[in-house]
Amino acid sequence: MLIKKASDIRSSEITDRKLYFDRRAFLRTATGAVAAGAGILAGADKLAAAGVPAPHGRKLDSVKPSKLSVDVEREKPNTWDQITTYNNYYEFGTDKEAPSMLASRLKTEPWTVVVEGECNKKGTYTFDDILKGMTLEDRIYRHRCVEAWSMIIPWVGFSLSDFIKRCEPTSKAKFMEFYTLYDSSQMPGVRMPVLRWPYIEGLRMDEAMHPLTILAVGLYGEVMPKQDGAPIRIVVPWKYGFKSAKSIVRIRFVEKQPVNSWQDQAANEYGFYSNVNPTVDHPRWSQATERRIGEFLKRRTLMFNGYADQVQGMYAGLDLKKNY
Repeated sequence: MLIKKASDIRSSEITDRKLYFDRRAFLRTATGAVAAGAGILAGADKLAAAGVPAPHGRKLDSVKPSKLSVDVEREKPNTWDQITTYNNYYEFGTDKEAPSMLASRLKTEPWTVVVEGECNKKGTYTFDDILKGMTLEDRIYRHRCVEAWSMIIPWVGFSLSDFIKRCEPTSKAKFMEFYTLYDSSQMPGVRMPVLRWPYIEGLRMDEAMHPLTILAVGLYGEVMPKQDGAPIRIVVPWKYGFKSAKSIVRIRFVEKQPVNSWQDQAANEYGFYSNVNPTVDHPRWSQATERRIGEFLKRRTLMFNGYADQVQGMYAGLDLKKNY
């Protein structure tokens, strides 16, 4: 079998739909999963059913509802099974159902996050250290993936800004950089050079400090499922989902704009900002509409994923077609 170097792999090769069914057959053989059968063509919600829903975990205490949540009367949250069986988490494979089949090997206890760079409170924080003094909230957010599918997800988390303040960034800190766990013994996907590992994402400091940006530690009132980025991840709801780094082990405060993993892989397709924008198409598909998992008909994509009133002021004067 020919193994390509990361620099030789085109982004289109990673998610090429003509390879999809062969990869599914491989996954079924490797994991012993039951085949999805004829229903595979019935839509993305049927594909989700081919995965393995996460077992329910420990309930999180003292979780308060958030005023920043979407109107659940108008936009019903997706189910636990849908959210935990249809994921982009390439460290566990490129198929949407692969994380649900393979993430069970991820060890989430104990967990530490290293904080470094332009801040006064550098150090290694345990998971309990990070949660100390934080108020957990239900944050029911729209989640929009760059491949034009979406969900409504009831995250549990707290404002990233609260943790940033504890770290005391200096005046040189203009951006934040987030690193995902990179461990081939737990994450079989990193053995293939689809990206330059570890996975890295970044935010401008004002984006990181925005009230909508959270450190999420749970889902549906329970601890975060492994396939969804346990035990701690970023959620930035007005950006495409790949900006919300999972299973974070390192946070850096930096002066210069970092290069995120997908930008490094294919800068012509994935920019630093990656704001949800229906007027800027991906080179290989339109972003004007999206498919909500569990629904048959497509819906119109909303500017900034429906959060324009809250966030558009941060980009005043910025050419959003150039700074995609």
